[in-house]
Amino acid sequence: MGMGRAGSYYPGAERLISPVLHLLVLCTLSSLTRIGESQVQTPQCRIQKCTGDFVSLTSHLNPSLDGFDTEFCKALRAYSACTQRTAKSCRGNLVFHSAMLGISDLMSQRNCSKDGPTSSTHPVIPIEPCNYHSRHHQALRPGTGAPELPRATYLFCGLFGDPHLRTFKDHFQTCKVEGAWPLIDNNYLSVQVTNVPVVYGSSATATNKVTIIFKPYQECTDQKVYQAVTDDLPAAFVDGTISGGDSETRSIWILEKSPDRHVEIHAAYIGVTIIVRQQGRYLTLAVRMPEELAMAFDETQDLQLCMNGCPTSERIDQDGHLQMPMLGLQQAGFQQQARVEAQRGVFTLESASRKCKEQLEVKDIYFHSCVFDLLTTGDANFTTAAYYALKDMETLHPKKERWHIFPNSTAGLRPFSLLLNALLTGFLVAVLL
Repeated sequence: MGMGRAGSYYPGAERLISPVLHLLVLCTLSSLTRIGESQVQTPQCRIQKCTGDFVSLTSHLNPSLDGFDTEFCKALRAYSACTQRTAKSCRGNLVFHSAMLGISDLMSQRNCSKDGPTSSTHPVIPIEPCNYHSRHHQALRPGTGAPELPRATYLFCGLFGDPHLRTFKDHFQTCKVEGAWPLIDNNYLSVQVTNVPVVYGSSATATNKVTIIFKPYQECTDQKVYQAVTDDLPAAFVDGTISGGDSETRSIWILEKSPDRHVEIHAAYIGVTIIVRQQGRYLTLAVRMPEELAMAFDETQDLQLCMNGCPTSERIDQDGHLQMPMLGLQQAGFQQQARVEAQRGVFTLESASRKCKEQLEVKDIYFHSCVFDLLTTGDANFTTAAYYALKDMETLHPKKERWHIFPNSTAGLRPFSLLLNALLTGFLVAVLL
């Protein structure tokens, strides 16, 4: 017998347990299971597994759909059979006796017959075609006669600051890359950033524009384009929408976490999450994507910073080793630059380190990048950019053991920096006098 719509009356409705009571029963059974864990049990008493299987078999059922009673009764009979198999070893166990009473009561309320088919311990959960996680993690389970799909592997890429790039391979680079450059370019997603110079006389750049293109995918979504520029971080795609796909099962959507400062884009149909932030005058980006989709590109799409890193000619660091900058003073026009820096306030190695340590406790590559940016630009906003880049990485990166990357070597940094600071301080004093 199928369930009617909420608020409707039909014969026999008084005999059916309400959906709310159904949930309460499940919660009670789960609570009793936790209580029972404190009891001394023999290894053969498996009432907790019986209860767990029952919750698993019924948690995905929808009381408002036809066929609910049939499936619920199947699960109850499977639960009853499981308790009977472990009855002898569970004698005197409070959870066992509570479960027996609960099963009897539910079978009576649902008018379930004691004889009949039972649910499989490994039910087939419907796969949502527009949800990557569902397609790969809720496939047919072992015991159903069908192979289980391999667990998806996710990759992370981040860009922030001067700019500093963390590739899909967890390589950390500091690059120039002035102008427009592709971070990601595959059959499912394109991400392009535009970088502009931040300091006169220096090769340092930072990101002031991000363009993200989600390509059409089956029946899940049409093409969606998101674009952000400095001081314009919209909470919608360029077509004015904030989501795509079916209204009940959205395949892609935007969340505004902080107006004009922080948005998240979730593309469930391809398992992608993107975080875009503005810190000071510049943007930061963090992306998580399934490896199999990230690798779906051809030879014409090989220029991808997230996949292959920056070209050698665009690198500022040396194999991950950051030399502390000379604030552009070695470049032409250093007198004008010195006056600008003197008016704005210059960070020394010590003051930059203190500033970065306020938000970055671990002296990993994010800390050193922060120090590098302060010495390069004198802009304290880059401290916050490094901090949130670290936090976004911790949110999206799938492997905690690989969160922290440390510079290859710090040898030679301190003598060089001390000499730099002495020369810079003396030069600025002379200019100001």
